[in-house]
Amino acid sequence: MEIVHYPVMHREVLENLPIPQGSSTMIDCTTGEGGHTSLFLSTYPSLTVIGIDRDREIQKKATERLSGFGGRFRPVNAWFDEYLSQAPSDSADAILFDLGISMFHYVESERGFSFRSDEPLDMRLDQGHGMSAGDVVNGYSEEALADVIYRYGEERYSRRIARAIVEERRTATIESSSQLAEIIRGAVPKEYRYGRLHPATRTFQALRIEVNKELDRITPALEEAIRVLKKGGRIAVITFHSLEDRKVKWFFKDEAAREDARIRILTKKPIVPSSEEEEENPPSRSAKLRVVERI
Repeated sequence: MEIVHYPVMHREVLENLPIPQGSSTMIDCTTGEGGHTSLFLSTYPSLTVIGIDRDREIQKKATERLSGFGGRFRPVNAWFDEYLSQAPSDSADAILFDLGISMFHYVESERGFSFRSDEPLDMRLDQGHGMSAGDVVNGYSEEALADVIYRYGEERYSRRIARAIVEERRTATIESSSQLAEIIRGAVPKEYRYGRLHPATRTFQALRIEVNKELDRITPALEEAIRVLKKGGRIAVITFHSLEDRKVKWFFKDEAAREDARIRILTKKPIVPSSEEEEENPPSRSAKLRVVERI
């Protein structure tokens, strides 16, 4: 099944991330399938986009999708915080972060991102390195597992879920996403099983964040992004849950309040999707866009 990522708030991103006339460079720190990059390359004929993504599979899809732009799209296989730490100062006219996980990962990757599928528990964006979700589920202590689920999933039943996982793995290794989802479903109160969210939603989010160290990368990346950005350039960040948004919000606030501030905040309140977009693209409902300018 071919899934093409719908670029969230594409109009708002284009409006709030203007590109200067003439030869210019933008860094798309989370290229995914290339939705936002395609919009910018189509809109600005003299623009070159450096497209960063750690997932080789999705980067192949983006490269194929953007092949018509030739050398104006330059894919880089890296974590965005690591790439930015090595990038030259004052070298980018605009920098974009879309911190959401692509539909590709839920529908096509077969790595256990979705609790609605029966797939191996992996969840790694970089499959060649680090612990998988299965390693976390089967290897962490009950206390450590509960802490991860609570901290990164804001799951109120984290201890009950961790206890159920540990009890289950005493019998057999937990290997699949559907198996884990069923354990979680059985661990929570009956009324919680039939709420607005699937009872496994928060736990799966927490495991994905833990495996890929997603929150740990945000602040170092934003710090380096300011250095890499040219004066007058802008950074735009799209977040999809409160943990991400709080990190971005407070980093920008603290940076803008410094006596030697390097940025000014352009979005006092985050921009959110229109009601039309929310209807057309339900995953966009939780999105928030924050924009700053280098001064």
